[in-house]
Amino acid sequence: MQEQEKNIAPEEIVDEEFMLEAVPMKKRRSTYSQVMVWVGFGYVATGLFVGGTLAGYGGAPGLNPGEAILAIILGMGALFVMTSLLGVAAQRTGLNLALISRYSYGSKGFIIPMAMMALMTFGWFSSIVGMVADIWGGLIGNPSGIIVFSPAAWGYEAVPDITLEVLIAVVVWGIVFTYSAVKGISAIEKVAKFACPIILVVAIVVGVGMMREGGGFGSFMDKANQLGGLGLGTGITAVVGSWIAGAVMGVDMFRFNKSVKAVWLCAASCFIFTNPLLNIVGYIGSVSVGQYNYVAWMMGLNVVFAFIGVFAWTTSLWTTDNSELYCNSLYTGPILDAVGIKANRKILVAICGILGTILGAIGFYQIFFANFINTLGAMAPPLCAPILADYYLIGHKKYDHKLLHKQPRWRWAGIVSFIVGAALGYIFQYVTTLPYNLPAGLFAMIVSLFVYYIIYRFTPDKKEDEKLMETL
Repeated sequence: MQEQEKNIAPEEIVDEEFMLEAVPMKKRRSTYSQVMVWVGFGYVATGLFVGGTLAGYGGAPGLNPGEAILAIILGMGALFVMTSLLGVAAQRTGLNLALISRYSYGSKGFIIPMAMMALMTFGWFSSIVGMVADIWGGLIGNPSGIIVFSPAAWGYEAVPDITLEVLIAVVVWGIVFTYSAVKGISAIEKVAKFACPIILVVAIVVGVGMMREGGGFGSFMDKANQLGGLGLGTGITAVVGSWIAGAVMGVDMFRFNKSVKAVWLCAASCFIFTNPLLNIVGYIGSVSVGQYNYVAWMMGLNVVFAFIGVFAWTTSLWTTDNSELYCNSLYTGPILDAVGIKANRKILVAICGILGTILGAIGFYQIFFANFINTLGAMAPPLCAPILADYYLIGHKKYDHKLLHKQPRWRWAGIVSFIVGAALGYIFQYVTTLPYNLPAGLFAMIVSLFVYYIIYRFTPDKKEDEKLMETL
């Protein structure tokens, strides 16, 4: 890393968030701050939703406790390994996801996966703003009596109306989340340090409270052991799908780590601690009291608990949503740069924040969220396969910063393997299932990884690398 930093002239560093260049070691962040970022990053409401899915929320097929824990362990374990491997590459190079993708996709080819990542993070930002507004609307009610948007009029009868109060909440929190994303990594760290201790304590206390209301541990186990019908592979796919975008986004956070050890600690804080905790709380709540969303449960107790729940929910989603929007600019910025358009990161964040807030205000979370994360879980994992294959199997020596802007326009091994993997992920998720209910996204990623390695040997990519290495 130190040798590569010598190749970066001081005048080349023009953006404090390093949108178009590597993060130098002197600009790296403390390990404690980064761990807190990952604790907060991993604390997202989808973890509760997945727990409810594993518990067969609403009378759907579920998994017994042993199978549910296994699905969480295997799903989170896969995310932990994948995220950490990507993180090590990011830490050693200091490059964000868009820049490191150039080595495996090409100087123009990287636009394809980054466009998908831009859409993912934009969708997540819109969804999370909607989640926050939805819970505030539940707390406040509809004293104005004004309905701004009625999904039922468009054929979505099961989706509640967007009231004036929900709309105001969307706008307010959309502005707050956007502002912290505009400020950058330092603001993200400050929010995480403040929120993380609070939200973790609330989650643990509430999990115990829901179990007690449901009759205690014995009653919980009796009910949970009666669950069945959900395939283990489907459960693993749900776990992976709930967080696959974050796993890939991790590259943009890990580049600020000072050491490889910090990478593993950050990944562990998310995938061994925070997110599994939410899966378990969601599972307990669904089985014990018929509600995976602990905030909805707290709102049914009394006003004090309702405010505590809404506050914890809001701050927890804040720690995630500002990162979604921050990373979105790191995809859209390099894409625009690759086609000759110079863009300011802060302006990009502001524009996407405004558009995402509008989308959240018209019910994106309420209408499209479930299908959105399922599609992510199936099609997103192959995106990182070319990066992993290229860095670890082809060789990380080619990741010299002097070669970053010398890459060929198209790396066909990366483009083809990603397209093949994404297509397989979609097919195995929505058309035909894999044997033994194997998780579609992870299977597609493994296939994509091998496809990349094979194609690389028979395309101009290998010869291009040989020529580039001779220039060092």
